[in-house]
Amino acid sequence: MSRTAATRSGSVLPRTVIVVVLAVALGCCLVLLNAAVGHAALIDPAAPTDPVAPGEGVGGVSVQINGPNGTPSSSIITLVGITLLSVAPALLLMMTSFTKIFVVLAMTRNALALPSIPPTQVLAGLALFLSLFIMAPVLADVNELGVRPYLDGTIDFAAAVEAASGPLREFMLAHTREEDLALMTRAAEQENPDDAASVPMLTLIPAFMISELRAAFIIGFVIFVPFLVIDIVVSAALMSMGMMMLPPVMISLPFKILLFVLVDGWGLIVTSLISSYQGV
Repeated sequence: MSRTAATRSGSVLPRTVIVVVLAVALGCCLVLLNAAVGHAALIDPAAPTDPVAPGEGVGGVSVQINGPNGTPSSSIITLVGITLLSVAPALLLMMTSFTKIFVVLAMTRNALALPSIPPTQVLAGLALFLSLFIMAPVLADVNELGVRPYLDGTIDFAAAVEAASGPLREFMLAHTREEDLALMTRAAEQENPDDAASVPMLTLIPAFMISELRAAFIIGFVIFVPFLVIDIVVSAALMSMGMMMLPPVMISLPFKILLFVLVDGWGLIVTSLISSYQGV
């Protein structure tokens, strides 16, 4: 009898535990179901608002060109600087003395029969710094009349461009022939300007470049003449000696270099280029 009672008590205990666990699990499921139903309850939508006329809203995006004290903002200055850097090569070629100086230096190299000595990078660097040396007074006037007032906030961008173009206009007009101005004016089918101040920039810039190229070719011709004489003398001497198979350039090249060094050719050319822009 004792064994039977023990067996019954051992089988009842697990059943009781299982019933309790199932009851707890059922209660948890009911709680979660009620919570889900509560979260899934529908919410009445809000009524739509009337449209707002432009300019009456609170929000919006605005772009301020000038800062709080009237000076241009740093972002605008950065944008203008990047734009000037992108067009700087074109401005350097069209509105400064760089083109004339570089052409003269290149023709000097060809007159010496040295197609790659000095290298093109060296000639371009020398022409650049000579241009900066010649254009220094003009650039100083551009800075004083246009750049500084714009950065200080005293004038706007359009007025700064107009003021800065004045010194460049005077420089180009001083080195532009009237024939070239008349040529570009007729090509544009425009009336003759009353004075120099009324010449448009679109006419002045190409006329200035034509004048610069003409002056550069005149200087290059003067440089070519003595070297041409050396070539003629060497060729005649070789022909008289019957040395027709020997290239005259091999014999004349050392004499050209010797003559160029003895007369200080680079110094004469640089001095002539600088003096051509002074006293005008």
